[in-house]
Amino acid sequence: MATFSIIILNWNGCSHLQTFLPSVVKSDHPDFEIILADNASTDESVKWVRTHYPDVRVLSFDENYGYCKGNNLAAKSANGDFLIFLNNDVKVDKSWLQPLKNVFDRFPKTAAVQPKLLSYRQPNYFEYAGAAGGMLDRLGFPYCRGRTFLGVERDEGQYDDYPEKIFWASGAALCIRKTLFEEIGGFDERFEFHMEEIDLCWRLQRLGYEIRVAPDAVVWHLGGGSLHRDDPRKLYYNFRNNLIMLTKNYDTTPLPLLLFVRSLTDGAIALSFLLRGLPSHWKNIAKAYRDFFSKLPYWLEERGRGNSEL
Repeated sequence: MATFSIIILNWNGCSHLQTFLPSVVKSDHPDFEIILADNASTDESVKWVRTHYPDVRVLSFDENYGYCKGNNLAAKSANGDFLIFLNNDVKVDKSWLQPLKNVFDRFPKTAAVQPKLLSYRQPNYFEYAGAAGGMLDRLGFPYCRGRTFLGVERDEGQYDDYPEKIFWASGAALCIRKTLFEEIGGFDERFEFHMEEIDLCWRLQRLGYEIRVAPDAVVWHLGGGSLHRDDPRKLYYNFRNNLIMLTKNYDTTPLPLLLFVRSLTDGAIALSFLLRGLPSHWKNIAKAYRDFFSKLPYWLEERGRGNSEL
């Protein structure tokens, strides 16, 4: 049995695979397998991988199931004790796997670990999507160690001293115990895109587990492969899914108060987009709120529950 099952979800990403997969194959850990979970690509992705890397196990799905369902399906076929969900646009250091295992060994309550995410375009800087580990503020807005608003810090070893507890591990490179992933029901497929990893990590913490970063496990993420950070559709998923996630998991502040305060802050953000001449951004935030509140009774019923088993 492989210690690590590295699952790379792909849809028409042959050029990414050609650039980034070779580094993953060269990982120097003795026990790992690589699974390409292909979401019905129409390019040469599957053919190229089978030709150049026949040891990579290919799962060819009959349609594009998106991030959550595609990874959930692939996890069922994984043989490893630890699952790594790795984007197809991530380059890895050859020695990245053992530091992940070391964190699990050192901290038995750890459920998931994130490597240090640096930018592929600017290798000395953190990458926006995960940096040195994800956090959540009191209003439920996600941020990262090594990222301030839209800016990222230069990596000067400021977060390298200790495998700190974090709130969430980036879905660009997320390592999790397979038993816990199965127990908790995997990614919530209703999220479709974005924040599903935060919801997953939050549910694990509600069960008493910890999420940590492994600063000596280093990867470089290109980013923007599915939806660019400025894409109006990304705003829709981020705002809608954030509200769903808070309704499912938040138990510190009374939910009505939290949703009221968030509606004020999010309304101000939407208005700023409108004043800046970006009506599509405003519309997608409004749509996110409409779709969330139209199913609020349903999400209230989900409050505090886990997902069904895989």
